[in-house]
Amino acid sequence: MSDPVPPPESKRRDFRNFFQSVGYAIDGFWAALKHEPSFREDLIFVAILTPLAVILPVNAVSTAVMIASLFLIVIAELLNSAIEWTIDDISLEKRPFAKRAKDMGSAAVFIAYINCIVVWGVILYSNWNRIATLEFLKWPPPFLP
Repeated sequence: MSDPVPPPESKRRDFRNFFQSVGYAIDGFWAALKHEPSFREDLIFVAILTPLAVILPVNAVSTAVMIASLFLIVIAELLNSAIEWTIDDISLEKRPFAKRAKDMGSAAVFIAYINCIVVWGVILYSNWNRIATLEFLKWPPPFLP
């Protein structure tokens, strides 16, 4: 019988570790921004639609859900890119399981977009009577003196 595998070394959990983790996250964000055109396109999509979600005359929960559906696209794109880079780093030769993993990552991004369209569609449809009047675009807003 072989020796049992020793337990993994437990990670330090302190503020220094927290700040390192934040640093790694920021590095990952900048790497995606620099190397992933799809990520940049998704960020443009989010940057355009987030202000629209904020100014539309819907309740706060609907606004939050609309914005969350946008961020889900960005999250799925980051994970998809991580999968693709990892597979390409291992080997660039054509392998059926590598293709399957990459296709699944792409499917996750596609489903995130479908989710966003459905969420926005349901919220816009259910609030269309207030949106169609464009009353929320009039200046100055009624809460200003």
